[in-house]
Formats: sequence, C-alpha cells, structure tokens
Amino acid sequence: MFFIALSEIRPDGSFLFFSSIPQWEIVQTVVNGTLFYSYSVCNIDSPEQDNWLRTTFIQRRPGISRVSVELRFVVRDCNTFDGASVACKETFNLYISEADADVGTNFRKGQFRKVATIASDEVTHGRVLKVNAETRTVEPLSRRGFYLAFQDMGACVALLSARVYYKTCPSTVQSLAEFPETVADALKEVEGVCVENAISPATPRNYCSADGEWVVPVGQCQCLAGYESTGDSCQACKPGYFKPSIQSKFCQVCPDNTKPSEAGATECQCEEGFYRSPSDPPTSPCSAPPSAPRDLSSSALSAEGRLQLSWSPPLVTGGRSDLTYSVVCEHCNGGQCVPCGDKIRFEPGPAGLQDTLVVVTDLDAHLNYTFTVEAHSGVSQFSTEKAAASLTTALDYTDPPKVTFIHLDDRSATSLALSWTLSRRPPAHINHRYELMYRRKRDVTTYTVLILEKNSVQIADLTPDTTYIVRVQVLGSEVNPGSHSVEHEFQTSPLAESQIQNKSTLVMGAVFGIMVILLVVVAVLLLRRRLVTNSHVFGPTLDQLKPLKTYVDPHMYEDPNIAIQKFVTEIDPSAISKQKVIGVGEFGEVFRGVMKARGRAEVDVAIKTLKPGYSEKQRLDFLSEASIMGQFSHPNIIRLEGVVTKFKHIMIVTEYMDNGALDTYLKGRDGEIPPYQLVGMLRGIAAGMQYLSDMSYVHRDLAARNILVNSNLECKVSDFGLSRVLEDDDEGTYTTRGGKIPIRWTAPEAIAYRKFTSASDVWSFGIVMWEVMAFGERPYWDMSNHEVMKTINEAFRLPAPMDCPSAIYQLMLQCWQHDRSKRPRFLDIVNFLDKLLRSPESLKTIADFDPRVSIRLPSTSGCDGTVFRTVPEWLESIRMSQYSESFARAGITSMEQVLSLRHEDIRNIGVRLPGHLKRIAYSILGLKDETTAFPINVH
Repeated sequence: MFFIALSEIRPDGSFLFFSSIPQWEIVQTVVNGTLFYSYSVCNIDSPEQDNWLRTTFIQRRPGISRVSVELRFVVRDCNTFDGASVACKETFNLYISEADADVGTNFRKGQFRKVATIASDEVTHGRVLKVNAETRTVEPLSRRGFYLAFQDMGACVALLSARVYYKTCPSTVQSLAEFPETVADALKEVEGVCVENAISPATPRNYCSADGEWVVPVGQCQCLAGYESTGDSCQACKPGYFKPSIQSKFCQVCPDNTKPSEAGATECQCEEGFYRSPSDPPTSPCSAPPSAPRDLSSSALSAEGRLQLSWSPPLVTGGRSDLTYSVVCEHCNGGQCVPCGDKIRFEPGPAGLQDTLVVVTDLDAHLNYTFTVEAHSGVSQFSTEKAAASLTTALDYTDPPKVTFIHLDDRSATSLALSWTLSRRPPAHINHRYELMYRRKRDVTTYTVLILEKNSVQIADLTPDTTYIVRVQVLGSEVNPGSHSVEHEFQTSPLAESQIQNKSTLVMGAVFGIMVILLVVVAVLLLRRRLVTNSHVFGPTLDQLKPLKTYVDPHMYEDPNIAIQKFVTEIDPSAISKQKVIGVGEFGEVFRGVMKARGRAEVDVAIKTLKPGYSEKQRLDFLSEASIMGQFSHPNIIRLEGVVTKFKHIMIVTEYMDNGALDTYLKGRDGEIPPYQLVGMLRGIAAGMQYLSDMSYVHRDLAARNILVNSNLECKVSDFGLSRVLEDDDEGTYTTRGGKIPIRWTAPEAIAYRKFTSASDVWSFGIVMWEVMAFGERPYWDMSNHEVMKTINEAFRLPAPMDCPSAIYQLMLQCWQHDRSKRPRFLDIVNFLDKLLRSPESLKTIADFDPRVSIRLPSTSGCDGTVFRTVPEWLESIRMSQYSESFARAGITSMEQVLSLRHEDIRNIGVRLPGHLKRIAYSILGLKDETTAFPINVH
C-alpha cells in the first residue's frame, strides 16, 4: 500500500495557526540538532476552557473521498496537579470543515463538524514524556479542500505532529492484466487492461481494499496465438517454435515434416510434398499421401458369381493411421472403360474399407472386369496422383449354371406355362440352351423332351386335370453337359373350370379395363400431389415419423434394476482411478480419470459420481441414463464403458472427450477452423442422429452444448437426460408431462403440442448447424423465449452466419420447414453432407450475409429513431465492447471517425481475431449503407 501525505506540521510551524484566546502556545524543541515546533495548552485552572487550534487550508486531490489523520501528542496526568483544578481533562477534540477555497484567518466554529474525541493511552506523570499516537479516518470528503481543528476544553496537552494522508493500491500486473494505481478509500472494483499481445474474453477486474491491497482478482488474460507468457508479458515464439491458439500455454517446437517457422508463428507450414488433413490440429506433424496398394490379386469363391480381391498395405503410409481403401469396377474394351453398374455388389462395401480384403458378388461369367483399388488417407485430396493398383480378371466357369426353381406362370385344361431361374446370370454374349423333360405322374417310363432357346415354355396338348412331372437341364458341352433340376409337379385345370374360366374371361377383361382406367386416374392425382409436397431437394419423409423400433425404454421395466443389469456392464471399482474434477452435474461431481481393464491398456475416461446421502429414487434416476446409453454402439454416440453400482460410491464411466462441449470449443475459434472441417464435424453429428433415429429414438435436447468433441475433432452425441423412445403410434411422438423445453432448439410443433419426433430432432439439428457455422454464437442472440416462439410462428428463421456456405444454409432452412413432413430425414442429411465433402468446391459459394440482422444491430439510419451517439454505444450493440478502450487509445471517439475506418485501421487499433475483425468491418459497412440513404447526425 502507498501512504501519500497531504500535509503535516513543518519545522517552521507554518502548518498551524492560532485563532482563539486564551490560545495554544508554540513551543520550540531541539532534537539531535534539529529545531522542531509543537503546540501546547495547559489552562487547567480556569473553568469552561474553549481553546481552538486550526490548520491552514489542505487541498484535496480529485478522486479522494477519505483521508487518515495521524496525531502524536502528550497529555499530562491531572493527578499530578494535586487536585488544584477540578476542571482538568485528559482529552481533546478533532474537528473538520470543508471548503472550496482558502478563507484565510476567517474562523467560525459553527462551520466545523466533530470527527472524534482524542484520548491518550498513556499520560505523563514526571519528566519522562509518554508520547501517544492516534489515527482517525475522515470521510466522506467532496469539496476542493478542508481544515482540521483541535479543541481543548481543559486538558494539559502538547500536539507534537499531525500527518494527513491517504492510501493507494500500487499499479500492478496480475495474470497478464495491468491494473493502475488506485486510491484505496473503500473496497473498489478496478478494470484492468491486458498486456500487449494478450486478450481476455471479458474485461479483467481486481478489487482494491481500503487497506491499499489488491484482493480477489477476477478473470485473466491469455497470450495471443504465436505468443507465450514470460513473467508479466507475452513474448513472441522463437523461430522454429509456434503456438496455435490462445488456449495453448507455451510455444512448441515445430512438428515433423514442417518448414522452420519465423518468430511469432501460429503454425508451421508443411514441407513440399507433405500435408495436413482438414481434421488434423496444427500441432500434428505433416504427412505424405500413401503410395499404391501392393500385391493386388483375385480368387474365385466356391459360390457362383463371387470373387475375392486381396492386397497388401502401401509401402508408404505417410505415417498416418487413417488409411482406407476404395474399389472401383469397370468393363474395359479397346481402351474404353465403363462402370460395371449397380448390379455388382461389394462386401462389406466399395469405399471406406479398413481391411485389405473385399468380396465382389453378382459377377457374370466370361466377362473381363477391371478392378482398381485406391489407398486413401486424410491428405490424399492434396495429391495430384492416385495411389491405385488395377487388376483385370474374369470368372471362367466350366460348368453351366443350374436351374434352381421352376415357376408355374399359367395353366389351362390342356396347357402349362412355365419359366425357371438359374444359379447365375448368363453373360450377355452367351445364349444357353435348355432341355425340358415332362411326363404324366403315373407314367414313369415315357418322357417328352423339348430343346429350348429361352428359359420359358408353353406346353400344349395336355390332358385336363392331370399331374405332370417336369425337370429342366442347362445344356453344356459334351464333356460337361450340366445337371438336371429337381423334379417339379404341376397339374392342368379340370375341363369345367376351364370352360367357366373362358366364359369369365370377357367379364374379367371388362373389369380389368375399368380398373386400369381408375389406376391411371389415381396415379395422376398422386403424382400431382407428390410434385406439390416434395418441391424441396429431399424425398418423402413419412417413413421418418415411424422408424423400426429396436430400442427398449428402461422405464418400461417394473423393476428398473433389471434394465441396469441387462444393458450395462458392471466395472470393478479398483479399475477406476479419479484424477481431477472437470465439472459438476445434476447428481454430483464429474471427474477425469483412467480405467485399467484386464487385457487392455489404460484409457482416459469421464466419471460421473452420485453425491453421498442419495435416495433410492435418485440412484435409479442417475443410472437410467446409463441404461439408455448402454443400448447404443456408434462412433458418433458417446460410448458407455460401464457403471459401478456394487460399491458405496456409485459411478457412470464413459469415454473421455478432450475438447469438451462443442459450443465452448468453437467460441473464440472464429476463422481458425475452415468450413470443410466444420461440415465434417456436422456430418459426424448427423450420422449419430441417424443411428438414433433408426433405433426409433428421439433425443429432444439436441444442441451444441450436448455434443462432445475429442482430440481428433470427432463429434459425439451425448446427454440423454431428456431423451425418450418413440411411442408406437402412427406419428411416432413423445408427449411430455410438463418440464422444461429448450425453446431455442425445439421444433414449433414440439413447443405447441409437446409431441416429439425424429423430425423435431431434425429441426434441432438445423439449430446445431447454425451454432457450428456461427462458432458457438447463441441462437436468436438475446431474444427472450417468448420472442423466439413469436418470431418462429411468424415465419422468421435465423439468418445465415458470416461466411456460411450457401449449400449448408439451404440445408438449415430445409430442417426448419414448419411442416415436419417436408423436413429431410437424417439419412438424407448424411448423404447430402457426404456429397458436399466429396466436392469441396461446392462449399466456396457463400450465403448472403446481412450484418444488421445477424448481429442484431439496431437501425442506425434513424428509421426507428435509434442513433449511435458514442463509439462505446455502437461497440456494445455489436457485442464488441471489450475494444472500447482500444478505440479510445487510438483516438477514435466519434462515429464520423468510425465510418472512415478501413480494414487495416481496425487491425492497427488492436483487433486481431479474424471473427472480431469481420464483425466490426461488416458493422461499419452496414452503417455506411444506412447513412447513404439516411444521413446520420452524430454528436
């Protein structure tokens, strides 16, 4: 703390003067060769003493509302006067009078107010003086200066010194925030400023106590990307080091395969021929694309029409672990290649293969197929050459196909119409011949043989009401003629039935004709209705409202403990080790820890605990979420490791997500994550929601805060506290019985009628898309829930976030269709996002952006009577008030100056974050547009 003296008794005695008689006497004393003055009074013999001593005018420094007065004095013991004076006292009074100017020797007692009665702790008996020291606080002070006065009413007292001072908290730097010297007249909140090259999401604050000490710092500044904390300052990273974000604490050495960085680098660029995937963090090393797969070979399987392709991994993998393969089938002839088409099937699939094996089915014999296997990794998109190996092969069957089944297409009293299927399709250039043999069932010796060119026949001249035995053989070579099919029995119609059938043919023909006409009319009507209702890019979604129900609601069990035992794995508590608290949930603390399972390495986990003293109902409610999560298994759904229930401390253990909630992770990263990577994160969320939808499960609380992000930036759906299974009704809804609904994320029909479907989850996914593209901004900003519901019902939809790809914003609008039957399914959304990710060029078209809507700027044109009169008012309206002092330091104090700012000027003021730069620049652009139509009168 600092003590700053305003005034004190000077050696020449000029500080004080007398203003009454009998008066205080000035006494000169020499101490160690220095002359000192003191003031004394000792009129104890006369009753009713009223002796005053007043200071000269003491000026008050602006901003000081209280001072301390320190007095050093000596008081003679009244008993030493042998009772000579009954009026003797051992105290005197301290007074103060405030004034705006020095009044000179003009002294009026009535202008003074009493501060305190000063009593001595020790009185002087003999020659040894007992010096007392007393300090009194004088407040509040508001005028330009003041006088102090001392009143004696019959004491024998000597005033040795008087010191008037105030305290300050010294200027300091704490947590990279500078706080100025502050007068310590009361507990006062003081705003600080981040040191150079440091920022804080909120203004740092500290409290200056009345004792002149800094207490209770609030908030802290962090060094910008490219800078690290060194003592009380932020220093640029040394060459060869980098710091990618504000959240990183120290600069790091550039990773492998990168160029040496310059001082203050935020990332290290990849060397020639090395790249980073859009999902790779800046801290990861650069890697090369993989080389082609090796040793590609094929082998025919025992089942007809099936071929197995196998290969070895590439010699060069680029040091990446995300290696996958894709297989393409083509027919090549004379240098011209065409795709094999949809009739060819791949098991498990043609793309995204992680194993070096695939089975191709439904192939034709004697045709040449060219298979191309390509290796992919996260950086393959940057390579100009394909890492592919090709193989041309054919299935050359020596055995002809087999007849697997004979069908009865029609019959009469004298004929049978038959057709049959083969074990494999014949090639287009090969025409098989067939041998059909038939006989009466009772005649075992006589067969009739027909040689046919196609796989169907009309056998005539048969006996009515007779059973015939039929078998068919595919004719091959003389060496390998092929085998007969099993024998099939068919019976001709009785003669009477045939006659009746002939008579009814005309009637049936007429009826058939009428039905055809009716079907044509109905088809036309349905086609017109479909064209109207399906005017958007996605197909019908009625099946979305009632998916196949595979999820089992734990609440359906009479004993909830059965659901816990059925769906959840019990973990040995000795395998769980807690490390630190990372949050507090509804039921207790959440820890980060590790789990050591038998046969597995240690894995990081999140551990939810149930606070002590829980009831049985709280225990079942706590474990119900685990019963739900235990039924899910998908890479984009948070994974449940298990529970601990047979121990006094009940726990739910899930996988640990390093980057926490998605909304928190995105805030402050505006401009750091490219749109392609954001779309990839959205694709993962949509895939997880498609999985839940396919299981007939409605989440009900899908929001960015309930999406967790791991170290690989993979997004996973979590928080199933509000989720419920779809009811098995026609619309597949969930009807709540009260409770809170997250209005900003909830579809209008769910708000109005409390009915939830997968379609209402699609609406919520649209809001999540907006949150992601707006880097964690709050949907509908500071509007109240009532305003949100009103604007949605009035067809208002959130505007496109800044720099949002047009295709993504159009998908948002489809998710926000008021008619839920017109919203896309999650399957449609996943397919659409996959299409965008396969064509990154489609993300370069940016949706129209109106800053006055997106950041909810009040009109500055005067159309609604609102005019920004000050720069802080304008910055507050766009939620950039943290730069108010930066603008002031740069001399930008009027709105005319704001309108003249260029992009470089904004950066020079101290706005460095790309998102903040854009927000301020777009706002100024909006202001200029409005001033063109409606000139602003700025004062």
